[in-house]
Amino acid sequence: MRVYRTGQIGVACALLAAALFGASTPLAKLLLAQIEPWLLAALLYLGSGIGLYLARRVMRSKTPTLSRTDWRWMLLAVLLGGIVAPVLLIFGLLGMTGSGASLLLNAEAVLTAVIAWVVFKENVDRKVALGLVCIVAGGIVLGWGETVGGNWLSALAVVGACLGWGLDNNFTRKVALNDASFIAMVKGLAAGSTNLVIALVMGATIPAVSAVGFAAVLGFACYGVSLVLFIIALRHLGTARAGAYFAVAPFLGAALSVLLLGEAVTLPLVAAGALMTIGVWLHLSEQHAHAHDHEALSHTHSHVHGAEDDHHDHTHDDPIPPGTRHSHPHVHRPQTHSHPHVPDAHHAHTH
Repeated sequence: MRVYRTGQIGVACALLAAALFGASTPLAKLLLAQIEPWLLAALLYLGSGIGLYLARRVMRSKTPTLSRTDWRWMLLAVLLGGIVAPVLLIFGLLGMTGSGASLLLNAEAVLTAVIAWVVFKENVDRKVALGLVCIVAGGIVLGWGETVGGNWLSALAVVGACLGWGLDNNFTRKVALNDASFIAMVKGLAAGSTNLVIALVMGATIPAVSAVGFAAVLGFACYGVSLVLFIIALRHLGTARAGAYFAVAPFLGAALSVLLLGEAVTLPLVAAGALMTIGVWLHLSEQHAHAHDHEALSHTHSHVHGAEDDHHDHTHDDPIPPGTRHSHPHVHRPQTHSHPHVPDAHHAHTH
């Protein structure tokens, strides 16, 4: 079976993004003793945006040109995923364990896929749907174990954060062919600045420099770099599949909570983890192949030429060696063929 390199890149980016983001939940909980929730959300995103800005300056990255439509999608993504969701998550962490919140964050993959499927008409196969059922079941088991202690509002806050990020993922998918580091930088700076103003208006006090520095570094690595990788994964895998791979993040978060915070390994935690593991495995093992048509398409993004990708068969005045990654405006001719694929930028067809 032929496997396209673009899919491999997407999977690798999604899993690495998940590892970085999964580490953020228990580490952010360590900072709650020194930094108020809204201010912590601001510092995490400012660290993300400023860190990516400095990285782009060092790498001398050019500022991309986004269309008016792209800016609209980005604004919606910043509002829901960069302002509302992180604040809900931080408040949720105040009333439940870091490991519980980490595993409950699997709901993001479910909500991301459902929105992609129902609203944006992205294809979701049987295995993907069954995987969603398993993840939802795990979330219910986990939520029951947490809410017995009277933490319904905390669990609801975390689920609300998942909904915000689910919408954010789908909106970001609309602009994913653009420079990923620029998109993540804009989201970080906008969300961080907004949350900072709100936190200061509400009377938040500036913590010690060491705490601010730790929050900024944590935000850059676990939010900024993670988001860049996830945007690349969205580009290569589609929203529902990228969200499914990203669902491994809470498992790392739960493990770190047990190791770093000394939290107990409870029966609901184990049961939820088992159900979610099955769900994630079903997502990862899904295969989708059939004859499909490609309409003429014109866009700009990074790509290669060669046997590993027969979607980019255009020619250049100056020949480009096969396998060399480059970016420029290009046109895809109409074609019909059959191969394993996912709903990436070239496979948005209906079923």
